[in-house]
Amino acid sequence: MFQILKARQAIDFMRWSKFAFVFSGLMIAASLFTISTKWFNWGLDFTGGTLIEVSFEQPANLPVLREALAKDGFADATVQNFGSAHDVMVRMRPREGTKGEVVGNQVLESLKKGSGDQVELKRIEFVGPNVGGELAEAGGLAILISLLCILMYVSMRFEWRLSAGAVLALAHDVTITLGVFSFLQIEIDLTIVAALLTVVGYSLNDTIVVFDRIRENFRKIRNSEPWEVMNHSITQTLSRTLITSGTTLFVVIALFTQGGANIHGFALALLLGITVGTYSSIYVASALALKLGLTREHLMPVQIEKEGADQDTMMP
Repeated sequence: MFQILKARQAIDFMRWSKFAFVFSGLMIAASLFTISTKWFNWGLDFTGGTLIEVSFEQPANLPVLREALAKDGFADATVQNFGSAHDVMVRMRPREGTKGEVVGNQVLESLKKGSGDQVELKRIEFVGPNVGGELAEAGGLAILISLLCILMYVSMRFEWRLSAGAVLALAHDVTITLGVFSFLQIEIDLTIVAALLTVVGYSLNDTIVVFDRIRENFRKIRNSEPWEVMNHSITQTLSRTLITSGTTLFVVIALFTQGGANIHGFALALLLGITVGTYSSIYVASALALKLGLTREHLMPVQIEKEGADQDTMMP
C-alpha cells in the first residue's frame, strides 16, 4: 500500500462505493431494527436506583445470590460479576418510600445470609429517579446541540453536497455504534454519552481533512473525472488517516483490554466509533457527495467582476 502511495497512483476507492452503500444500508437497518425491538440497557445514571459493589472471599455463586435476594423482596435486582469471579455488582430500580441507605443495608445483609461468606462492601451509589431523568434529558440535549452546531459549521465551510455527506456520515457512525450497544445490551451511562460525543468530533475531523483535499484537487486537476479526483484526494490523505486512526486505536484497545470494567463501555464506544468513522469518511461522506452530483464547477470560487471592467473592454 505504501509503495502505491509513493508512486502517486490513486487507489480506486470509488470502484467499491456501490457495495459500500449496500453494506452501510444493511448495517443501519439492522441497528435501527435492534434499537426498536431491544431498546437500550440504561444505566443507573439515567434510570435512578441503587448500585452496590461487593467482594467475596470465595468465587460468588450468582444463582444462589439471586435466589437469596428474591426471598428478601429484591426479585428485580440485577446481579452480575464485576471484574472478577469474587466481585459482584447489584443494581436495583428506585423504591418509593424507602431511602437508598436502608435498601443498601438490606441487600448487603441478604447477600451475607445467602452466600454464607464474608462480604466486603466496595461501593454503594444512590441516584434518585428525578436526577436520572434530568441526566438523560441533558445527555440527549448535548448530542443534539453538538450535531446542530456541526451542521451549521459544515454548511458554512463546504458546498452543500459535501455538507450533506459529512452530516449523514456522522449519523451513520452514531447509529451503528448505538445499534451494537443495543444488540449486546451493554449498559449505557454518562461515560457512553461522552464517548459518542468524542466519536462525533473525531469522525468530523477526519472527514474535513479529506474534504479539504477534495476541494483543493477539484480546483487543481482540470482534466479528470470527479471520481478520479475523489480517488486522488482520498489516496493522498490515506497515510495521514491510517497513522492517526492506528495510533488512536492502539490506546483505545489498551483501555478496552486493560482498563477494567469501569471504562469498558467507554472504550468499546470509542473502538467502534473510530473504526466506523474512518470507513465512513471515505465510503459514506465522500462517495455520497459524488452520488449527489458533485462537479468541479460546484467548488470553484465565485469570481467577482471589478468595477469598471465593462468600460475598460469598450475602450479602443
